[in-house]
Amino acid sequence: MPNTARWAATITLTATAVCGPLAGTALATPSPTALYAPSALVFTTGHGEFAAEATPERAVTLNCAPTASGTHPAAVSACAELRAVSGDFDALSTRSDVLCTREYDPVVVTVEGVWQGKRISYERTFANECVKESYGTTVFTY
Repeated sequence: MPNTARWAATITLTATAVCGPLAGTALATPSPTALYAPSALVFTTGHGEFAAEATPERAVTLNCAPTASGTHPAAVSACAELRAVSGDFDALSTRSDVLCTREYDPVVVTVEGVWQGKRISYERTFANECVKESYGTTVFTY
């Protein structure tokens, strides 16, 4: 997929995740959800060392305020883990019960969006899929 198409897809998913809840009557009437800073993220994953060179193979959305939702398969757990580290993806701990091979098949993860009202742009390359899934419990497991 050309780089331009990948960025267009990421921007579209981000806009949908952030602006989707604002559609329709939510603009006309104030709601209790207006009291929360937005937390809406788009995760992408692909094989390669850099996001600019990797073709996205999977993308999920995660909304954490006021309640957990989105296409992430474990939205509630992922939001709880991110809240525990104040949205700092580098602070996610590794699971000690996972044993991974030393095979080098790089997997790159990107996160774009808003966490508690602040813009997030995160990229990390893991040695392989097993290593990626060993970080946190559910944040990168999708």
